[in-house]
Amino acid sequence: MFFLKLSVDYRFISWIFLRLLALIYIFAFASMAVQIEGLIGTQGILPIEVKLQELSNVIPNQKYWFFPSVFWFTASDSALLWVCYLGVISATSLFIDRASAVSLFVCYILYLSIAFAGQDFTAFQWDGLLLEVGFLAIFLTWGSGWIVFLYQFLLARFMFMSGVVKLASGDPNWSGLTALNYYYQTQPLPSSFAWYAHHLPQWFHKLSVLGVFFIELIVPVLMFIPGKFRSLVALCFVILQLFIILTGNYGFFNFLVIILCLFLFNDHDVTPFLSKNMVKHIYLRSRLPGLKAHISAVVFTAVVLMVCGADVWQASTRKQVMQPLAMLQQTVKHLSIINNYGPFAVMTTIRREIIIEGSNDGNIWFPYHFKYKPGNVEKALTWVIPHQPRLDWLMWFQALDKRPTDGWFFSFIKRIKEGSPQVTALLAGNPFPTTPPNYVRALIYQYRFTTPQERRINGQIWQSNTPGIYWTEFYSQNSLKSEYSP
Repeated sequence: MFFLKLSVDYRFISWIFLRLLALIYIFAFASMAVQIEGLIGTQGILPIEVKLQELSNVIPNQKYWFFPSVFWFTASDSALLWVCYLGVISATSLFIDRASAVSLFVCYILYLSIAFAGQDFTAFQWDGLLLEVGFLAIFLTWGSGWIVFLYQFLLARFMFMSGVVKLASGDPNWSGLTALNYYYQTQPLPSSFAWYAHHLPQWFHKLSVLGVFFIELIVPVLMFIPGKFRSLVALCFVILQLFIILTGNYGFFNFLVIILCLFLFNDHDVTPFLSKNMVKHIYLRSRLPGLKAHISAVVFTAVVLMVCGADVWQASTRKQVMQPLAMLQQTVKHLSIINNYGPFAVMTTIRREIIIEGSNDGNIWFPYHFKYKPGNVEKALTWVIPHQPRLDWLMWFQALDKRPTDGWFFSFIKRIKEGSPQVTALLAGNPFPTTPPNYVRALIYQYRFTTPQERRINGQIWQSNTPGIYWTEFYSQNSLKSEYSP
């Protein structure tokens, strides 16, 4: 009876949540549509056709399970685009409340396919979070209150683990409350407000770190207290996510967390803000769960609790769980049905930027500008959310490695040398529009935000040091001379 009542109390909340989830799916699929050919197309950086062929040769009998994707049917460039387009269409169908359960299933399958096919470009926590939220949403259409509980549990463990990993990492910047001294200028894609946030007083940065720990470690424990107190919990979570949105570009990540906060309210909290026609529409479209819906939701709740409990047990004892439970863990994590989270575990304190340059003679070099990541020190910072430029993001991670390793980066360099139009389309400009360069190199700079005094003098956002060679095909006396200096 409790969860039947819970189902009734969250009918309007669930309906609103699904509409907002549809918008996030639309953003996610549309964002991939404008870059997927350059990332994994036939002339892209990591062609998915090559990956599928490798898997067919190595594990022919297990390839579909190891790499679940609709691209096994066809992985042409047009197929990549159409999967993104169908994702947008399915999410739009969900948004207008047509065949919601089917639309959610299609969105999950298509985005799961993209997440596997994207390889390094889709190995982010928010891709896993979207899949986990989307999978749960399929059950949410059945109306069981158990799924509402699972969403609340997901929000609690996401926020709590975000705090735990910061302390467990042993990073002195978190324990010493100095993490935000670096965060704003060293995060992957700072926003327009990041420069100003970086120059706030030190006491404010330390107070903000304490606030982060309070919101991520204490508030999640309090969110299961019933009543109006949950509104304050939601407010804390939303404020934290809004500050992250103001200062950085993390795609749809923070919006996902914000819409999860809806389940900290109930129908009585939102109905005063809805029109009579909307209330009537939602009431007619919703349904009370049947016995099968409750049984399915109870079984899935048990699975979630067992897997999460096993994760905690493994982390604390460093021992493996029993084989049946281990297989269950592997299955749900493989399909991103249940994930582990922990963003910003270790704070990056130095910002390095890789600048790719091309040359025809080895003496005069011209840069390949990126659309979003810092390069030109005079380029203004911008907001690009909810779009996530995957190549710009991976360039930030690549700069953390002191030496390039075999993988997507060398494939990226190879495509530049070939003049792949799909790859150069991911960049802000192509200094060799007719024929590709004879030589390509990568320089690495150390960047920092300018001080207010420096910015008043030169108007620049960034200050960079003398470059070093990150990667080059050859070395000569002129190897560091350039027509461009960040």
